[in-house]
Amino acid sequence: MSTKEEVLEQVDTVTKEKKNNEIVVYNDDVNTFDHVIETLIKACDHTPEQAEQCTILVHYKGKCTVKTGDLKDLKPRCSRILEAGISAEII
Repeated sequence: MSTKEEVLEQVDTVTKEKKNNEIVVYNDDVNTFDHVIETLIKACDHTPEQAEQCTILVHYKGKCTVKTGDLKDLKPRCSRILEAGISAEII
């Protein structure tokens, strides 16, 4: 029995690393859970479950990353969150 060796072509690829920015929402004593949840659903296209989980993390941890992506996409989303009276920033 003989074995045949196959050689696969090795290809070097260059990947451009894209830095993702994040919208971080901070806890406050002003906004209700419902308000934050509704805002995250509208501003970040979260499902109700995602928005609720983020809101709970914000409440207990003090902050939560609610959206990651390209800065161009995050700026209007963060503006909507800020307009709703919720503390947030892009990092």
